[in-house]
Amino acid sequence: MVSGKEFRNTLKKPLPNAKETDKSCRVVPAFTIQAFQKGTCVNPPPKCNAFKEVEPKGGKKFRMNYKRGNLPIALEAKGGKVSWKADVNKLDFHYYLPMFFEGLCETENPYKLFAQQGIHDMLTHGGQKIFPCIPQLIIPIKDALKTKNKEVMCSTLKVLQHLVRAGDMIGEALVPYYRQILPTLNLFKEKNGN
Repeated sequence: MVSGKEFRNTLKKPLPNAKETDKSCRVVPAFTIQAFQKGTCVNPPPKCNAFKEVEPKGGKKFRMNYKRGNLPIALEAKGGKVSWKADVNKLDFHYYLPMFFEGLCETENPYKLFAQQGIHDMLTHGGQKIFPCIPQLIIPIKDALKTKNKEVMCSTLKVLQHLVRAGDMIGEALVPYYRQILPTLNLFKEKNGN
C-alpha cells in the first residue's frame, strides 16, 4: 500500500514512454490577448499549399467527348499512331480546336496523346483559321495551368509556343489574356527544376 504523499509524488513524474514537453512555452492562437502573456508561444499559421496539384474544375470533358465519338481522331492498331477520320484542313476549328485544348489537362494515355497530337496537327495545318479561335482557347489553357501538375504545365507551355508560331498576329492577340494566363506561371518563376 502506497501512502498519499508517495502517490502525489508519482503523479508529478513523467511516464517512462511519454514525450518530453517544454513547460516554458504554452501554445496559444495568434492575434489574441493570450499571445502577450508570459510563457506563451504563438501557434504558427497554416500552410497555404500554393504548389499543391489541383484537379481541373471542368472534369474530364475531353475524355467524355472522345468516348462519345465527337472527336474525328483514332488510334491506329499498329505502331500506336494517331489517325484522323476526316481531313484536318476541312475541320471546323471553332468547334474542334477548343475541344482538343480541353485535353491539355489529361495525364492518362491515350487521351493525353490524342489531345497533344490533335492540337499539333490542327496548329500545323490551321493557318488563318486559328486566329478567330483564340478567345475560346484561353479558358482551357488557364485550367491546364491551374492544375499545377508539372507534366501538364510543360506540355501546355509547349502548346503555347506552337500556337504563337502557328500564324501571324497570334502572339499579339494573346496579350489581352496575359492576366488570365500568367498568374499561375508567376508562382513557378523561382523554381529552378526542369
